[in-house]
Amino acid sequence: MKKLYMKQKVFSLSGKFTVKDIDQQDVYYVEGSFMQIPKTFTIMDSSRKEIALITKKVFSLLPKFFVEVDGREEMTINKEFSFFKARYTIDAAGIDVRGNWWDMDFEVLRKGEVVGSVSKQWFTWGDTYEMQILDEEMEHLVIAIVVAIDCVKADQAAAASGGGA
Repeated sequence: MKKLYMKQKVFSLSGKFTVKDIDQQDVYYVEGSFMQIPKTFTIMDSSRKEIALITKKVFSLLPKFFVEVDGREEMTINKEFSFFKARYTIDAAGIDVRGNWWDMDFEVLRKGEVVGSVSKQWFTWGDTYEMQILDEEMEHLVIAIVVAIDCVKADQAAAASGGGA
């Protein structure tokens, strides 16, 4: 089992942050587009090779995010129409996310088998997420899911505060 940690910088306008290992060494780099359409987040390994890309669909009635991992489209995150509370769905072939993914406490399953889990660390400056990777083959996908959901949440917060998206 491998543990990784993603901590977003609270006031970072550029959307740049890293994913660290248990020894606090940078393992992955995440860079968000700033003032660019479409809004994207690129996840790169330690040699700065792109391993995943998250893109917000530009012209859509409700927000929609596409997640590519290792050059293949793996999932789509869609906002559903709701009057009271934001509701999103994750569409992915063979991949299931169970638990409270909006509060970042969930498991990632592939064909019914747990391949990783995510939990939000409380009492930290900024959002810190602990990822436990049980199947290292799925490491890139688990990281992409965490970044994508965090992106959706940030987008929702910006829209709620009147900052647009």
